[in-house]
Amino acid sequence: MILIADSGSSKTDWRVIHKDGKISQHRGVGFNPYYQTSEEMAIQMRHDFLINLESEIEEIYYYGAGCSSKDRNNEVKSALRTIFPSSKIQVDHDLSAAAKATCGHQAGIACILGTGSNSCDYDGNQIIDTRPAPGYILGDEGGGGYVGRQFLRDFINDEMPSEIRKELQDRFSLTAKVIQEHVYQKPFPNRYMASFCRFITEHKSEPYCYKLFYNSFLDFFSKHIFKYKDYKNKPVNFVGSIAYYNSDILRKAAFDSNIHVNLIIESPIAGLTLYHQETL
Repeated sequence: MILIADSGSSKTDWRVIHKDGKISQHRGVGFNPYYQTSEEMAIQMRHDFLINLESEIEEIYYYGAGCSSKDRNNEVKSALRTIFPSSKIQVDHDLSAAAKATCGHQAGIACILGTGSNSCDYDGNQIIDTRPAPGYILGDEGGGGYVGRQFLRDFINDEMPSEIRKELQDRFSLTAKVIQEHVYQKPFPNRYMASFCRFITEHKSEPYCYKLFYNSFLDFFSKHIFKYKDYKNKPVNFVGSIAYYNSDILRKAAFDSNIHVNLIIESPIAGLTLYHQETL
């Protein structure tokens, strides 16, 4: 049996390819070795879904946010080994997942717009170029944390429409103090900030909310897409909830920037499953 994982900072999609060809699935919490130790990840991985498969999994293919170096990949491997000590484990970057799922064996640019953001130039076989991804404090343009941070900053500074501000207060009991506690004192501030994107998406017919996404996508293009050689002649693909649920705004921003958008999918897990099925 083969276990496949596509993990972001907020959630992980798991797929199991059984020996008879059937596929089972599960969605759990996200992991990121950039912010978590192997011990912390191991504790969260000890879910019934995984523990029940302990003796059956032969191979594991894990694609994750933050898996950009050998040391961080080993952190994830160590966490997985607490449950699957005898399995063959391969850990790779979530960019590889995005590229395999959207580009297949064709050249193109693959992008991630979820809680965070990232991108790569893919030649149909391997990643040939990437842009820096310094995380939610210094980067993540276009991602949920980036959009949410601006949204919460506007709330604190009373720089958003009054009706939206009032709805936030009524619906979430939101105050500047609550925001600051979550951002500066509680774990995973990027997840907290990104969580408000659902509200923003619900209200994207409002010009203020529309522009939050539109401008953040322009920022992403500026820091990522425009830096790739011959980007105007390459299909640009996106994975992630921010891209998927705001695809209308993303395509408009791309059109205005002379960028050819091809696929926009919420998660690469289906494409990854097909990719690994073909290798059996």
